[in-house]
Amino acid sequence: MENPRDILSDDADNLSRRDVLTAGLGLGAAAGLASLFPGFAGIASAASSAAVPPSKQVYVEVSALSSLSYFIDHRLGMTLVGKDLGVQTQYVGPSNLDLTAMLNIIDQKIAQKVTGLLVVGFSPVLKSGIDKAIAAGIPVVTLDADVPTSNRMVFLGTGNVNVGNIGGNYLANAIGKKGKVAIVSLPGQSNLDERVAGYKQALAAYPGIQVLQVVNDNSDSTKAAAAVGAILRTHPDLAGIACVEAAGGVGAATAVKEAGKAGKVKIISMDRDDQTLQFIESGVILASTAQKTALMSYLGTLLLYYYVNHTVPIVANDIAASVLPLPSTVDTGALVITKSSAHFFYHKK
Repeated sequence: MENPRDILSDDADNLSRRDVLTAGLGLGAAAGLASLFPGFAGIASAASSAAVPPSKQVYVEVSALSSLSYFIDHRLGMTLVGKDLGVQTQYVGPSNLDLTAMLNIIDQKIAQKVTGLLVVGFSPVLKSGIDKAIAAGIPVVTLDADVPTSNRMVFLGTGNVNVGNIGGNYLANAIGKKGKVAIVSLPGQSNLDERVAGYKQALAAYPGIQVLQVVNDNSDSTKAAAAVGAILRTHPDLAGIACVEAAGGVGAATAVKEAGKAGKVKIISMDRDDQTLQFIESGVILASTAQKTALMSYLGTLLLYYYVNHTVPIVANDIAASVLPLPSTVDTGALVITKSSAHFFYHKK
C-alpha cells in the first residue's frame, strides 16, 4: 500500500502536522490526576504516562471483523495519527466477530500497560474489558459503536439515528413515498440498532410505506443475499431495501440482481467498500450512506494523547468538581455516495 496519507488525498505535502498539533504544549500537564473522578478510579494513573516520551507511548485500537474493507479506514486513521504525533499505534483484532478474542486482546494490552485503548463497541459484552482497563489506569474511548454502560471516557462515531434518517428519506423519495420496504441489519449491535431506529423514524412519516421486517444478516453478505432472496420470493412487489452495514448491502444487491430486479428494487446501502461502490456504479445499489471513518480512530487517539499529556482545565479544580476534561461524545459525520460520486471513494492500493 502507498503512503496512507495518499489514500485520503492526492495533495499530500511535506508539512509535518506534529509540530502544529503539539506546538507550545509541554509534556506533564496531566500530572496530579492520581485521584481523578468518582467512577474513574485508577484512570488518573494514566497521567504518569505523560512522563513517558511520546515516541514510547502506545495507543491501540481493538476491533473485530478486521477482514472487512470498512476497517481499512480505521487502520488508516491509526497510522496517520501515529505519524503526526510521533507515537506508536497498533490496530489489532480478530477477522471475525469474536468477542472473546477481543476481551483477551484487551487483557493483553492491559498487561502490557499501553498508554491508551480505543475499542470498537460491538457488544455490551465488552464492558468488562473496558472497565478493567479503566481500573488499571488506561484511558479508553469507544469507536463506531458505543458501550454506554461501561466506564469508557468518550464515544466517537457517526450519529447513527441521523444517518438512518438520511437513508430513510432518500429511500422514501426513490420509491415514490409508497411501497414495501425491508431493512437488513445485525440486531443487537448498538450502532446498527440506532440506524434501524433512524430508518423506521424516517419511513414512518410516509403513510404509503410499509416496513415488512428487519432481516438479520449476521454481518455476512452470503446470509444477507439468502434472506433478501427469500423476501423477494414472498413479496415480489418489494419496492426498497435499507441496509445499515456494508455486508447487508452487498448481499441485497446480489439477491436483487439474481432476481432480475436490478434498478427496480431501490437499495440504500452503508459504507464504501469496493463491492458496494461497484454496485452503485452499475446501478444495482442506488446510494450508500457513508461515514468519515478514519476520523474516528484519528480523533480518538488524539483525544487520548491530549488527555495523557495536555489536560485542559475546564474549571478551577477539575478533580474537586468531578469534571472529566473530555467530550462525552463526538459525532464524526455522515455523507451519501451516489453514482456520480462513487469513483472518489475507492481505496488506493
